Amino acid sequence: MPRVEPVFVAQGLTKVYGEGSTQVHALRGVDLAIVRGEFVVLLGASGSGKSTLLNILGGLDSASGGTARWSHQGVTHELTGASDAELTRYRREHVGFVFQFYNLIPSLTARENVALVTDLAEDPMAPEDALALVGLGERLDHFVSQLSGGEQQRVAIARAISKKPAVLLCDEPTGALDCATGVMVLQAIERVNRELGTTTVVITHNAPIAAMADRVLRLADGRIVDEQVNADKVAASTLSW
Repeated sequence: MPRVEPVFVAQGLTKVYGEGSTQVHALRGVDLAIVRGEFVVLLGASGSGKSTLLNILGGLDSASGGTARWSHQGVTHELTGASDAELTRYRREHVGFVFQFYNLIPSLTARENVALVTDLAEDPMAPEDALALVGLGERLDHFVSQLSGGEQQRVAIARAISKKPAVLLCDEPTGALDCATGVMVLQAIERVNRELGTTTVVITHNAPIAAMADRVLRLADGRIVDEQVNADKVAASTLSW
């Protein structure tokens, strides 16, 4: 079996908002390792620290204490202590983001929304290929108003993956969708993880996603309080080598 490369390693990660009596401890000493190609789900109630952890891993927020590092092609980089310019370059070149709200441009087609990213990336996928990967190959030239909520979210996923990011970070990507449509969106994310090998971290309250993930981490009060490994997926992955 080949050596598995860790993509993220966090040690003693803390995040405090505010000062004095108004302090909020969003993270309280989180230790975490995520390996290349892994599909990890973060579960927990509102205020448990899920989004804060995801934002630090994505270079959108800074930690108050501890360390967070990410590795790419055998080179390890510091996230904690990195400059704004370094974090901007990290986000632009290596991270794809998917949020609850799609942030698509209504006056553009699905293809054109994805092309906004591919026009700026160094070695992008063709917009048509990215949209086909999320099951929208026949909706390329439809405008946003002609797409359902689930289809719009899949356009957002295609846009995020079109630059071939090493990491895909998704914060409540199904939060505005009904359960059945949400499952379709999560299946699109799982397909990206499986076919492209993109390291994927998803925050969701949609329980069915747990069966798609390699690991499920449950957070409470700023800590990881439980970890569940999907033995069936691990076994299948082991057999595929």
